[in-house]
Amino acid sequence: MPTLNKPQQKAVSHTHGPLLVLAGAGSGKTRVITEKIAWLLRQAGYTPEKIVAVTFTNKAAREMASRVRSVVDARDAAKLQISTFHRLGLRILIEESANVGLRANLSIFDAEDCAKLIRDLGVAEPDRIKLVKKLISDCKQALITPEQAAEAASNDGDATVARIYGAYEQHLRGYNAVDFDDLLVLPTRLLEDNEEARTRWQQRVHYLLVDEYQDTNPVQYRMMRALVGQRARFTVVGDDDQSIYRFRGARPENLGDLSTDFPDLDVIKLEQNYRSAQRILRVANAVIGGNQRLYEKTLWSTLGEGEPIRYIAAPDEQAEAERIVTDIAARRISGQAKLRDFAVLYRSNYQARALEQALRSAGMPYRMTGGRSFFDHAEIKDLLAYLRLLSNPDDDRAFLRIINTPRRELGSATLQKLGALAAERECSLFDAACAAADFGSLPGRQARELTHFCDWMQATGEASQGIDVHELMKRIIDELDFNDWLRSSTPDKQRAERRIKNVQELADWMKRLADDGKTLDKAVHYFGLLDMLDKADGSDDEDLVQLATLHASKGLEFPHVTIAGCFAGSIPHENAEDLEEERRLFYVGITRAQQSLLLTAPQRVRRGGETAITKPSRFISEIPAEDLERTDTQRSPSERRANSQAKMRDLRALLEE
Repeated sequence: MPTLNKPQQKAVSHTHGPLLVLAGAGSGKTRVITEKIAWLLRQAGYTPEKIVAVTFTNKAAREMASRVRSVVDARDAAKLQISTFHRLGLRILIEESANVGLRANLSIFDAEDCAKLIRDLGVAEPDRIKLVKKLISDCKQALITPEQAAEAASNDGDATVARIYGAYEQHLRGYNAVDFDDLLVLPTRLLEDNEEARTRWQQRVHYLLVDEYQDTNPVQYRMMRALVGQRARFTVVGDDDQSIYRFRGARPENLGDLSTDFPDLDVIKLEQNYRSAQRILRVANAVIGGNQRLYEKTLWSTLGEGEPIRYIAAPDEQAEAERIVTDIAARRISGQAKLRDFAVLYRSNYQARALEQALRSAGMPYRMTGGRSFFDHAEIKDLLAYLRLLSNPDDDRAFLRIINTPRRELGSATLQKLGALAAERECSLFDAACAAADFGSLPGRQARELTHFCDWMQATGEASQGIDVHELMKRIIDELDFNDWLRSSTPDKQRAERRIKNVQELADWMKRLADDGKTLDKAVHYFGLLDMLDKADGSDDEDLVQLATLHASKGLEFPHVTIAGCFAGSIPHENAEDLEEERRLFYVGITRAQQSLLLTAPQRVRRGGETAITKPSRFISEIPAEDLERTDTQRSPSERRANSQAKMRDLRALLEE
């Protein structure tokens, strides 16, 4: 893509008012955003610190920043504000903390912290905790306060949730903490309700760019609207055909609201695709054409016709997985591709089990998105909790996590006494612990342990003022004898060494943050957001087959894509309430493919110990017959097992040559 095409150039040079860029899959939207930032600086006279670009993940923000650095002066690039919505919200909260009833050294509660808080408020069952947290999150995303929720309650259940919601908010503020929703909700309320703050931030945001706009929820839209104000100098880039996150609160209707709230809105369509062969795009256009769409567009490409789309119906899920692996091996052995050129996509995580088994049998390495995060390891959570408490002594969740890590033999009775003392004094648990140690509120051994802990934390906090975050982390690890404790408390020696390796990786990460000049508070905020937004980025350089759900595949592309499980009940999902979003999800999967697309389905599946006959997905019938090659592979179970075993032996032998 040596030069911008005409619609891209028009989108780049449009700076006089509100603009919606409808960027079809693979149409170069990231380049448009990058070039537009350069245009704003060079041609439109904007200063870099007044330009703000937001997207949804840390990975996307890093990619955008990297692209921008390649086309603008390094000094200008350093002044640009390129971040996620949540990081922008955190920045507003820190700078406006006094106006939202917080202190700048706030803590960010993760999902586990929030669940524990709800449990402390009297909700015992795990499923009930999840439900209450979701209902609270729904209220927050709709900007409904606890008081409004109580007024709207129509039954005892709603009233109970509203009461818990109110107590939940009171405890968060008492801990000087926010949850993930608050990073959007609190800044949005501030911008809408506080004219001085709104004016202050509008003066700092002279031009706003929003990527993946179709994924915005109501709060993000209102934050954006408050930031741009009447000046309305913004560009949002999105694709209503790729709106697949309604379950997370995304509201594709925000695309339509733009024209209502901003009557002068201009719309530019990007329809030339630079990713996929024309046949893949023709199939994608045919499938998405079954939806009622706000804006019509047709993707096209100059990359050639491409090979036919193949559909294979296998006898069952195991045979389907084996057929997929055979196809990957055939292309790889012929020298056409490496393993990292292949992605296998599916609707639900359980469908990966048969694929993993077949890949392992063939000796093919693979990676699954959505695997266990680095930040989910207990040893990482523990060490970060020490940093959280050093940064914010009011963070009771961090205190409770580390008070017995490593073991200090402070039992539940001691913690209950601390809780009562904290409630009586209206202070944090850490302050209560220091008071209990000072004034003899506890028996001798517990008092000595608390005295040692409080003295050590205070000394470490004082030391943190003169050392960087890397040295601070090393000090914590060494003075706690943390690695020795991991060895003694982990029976499996190999697992203990893996945990110690994780600790070293965290320390190395802290070194990079220290080199970047991040302070303790900034490091805590950095890891808090990284945990929530960036759990499964992984490396793109490893030669591995990629396994991913259709939802997780958004934003990715591969030369060869397989969509597995193309049967009714899976695609579209049997529990889906929105058929059009399911069609968009299938469309997203199709448009990940560059050169080839394989669709597969089992003819029988086992669910709950019973075998059921499947029907092909209704979306298969929407593909033009002339673009689809269909293959049904029916064999008896004994024939299939014998053939499968022979085939896997041959594959392993070929791959090991």
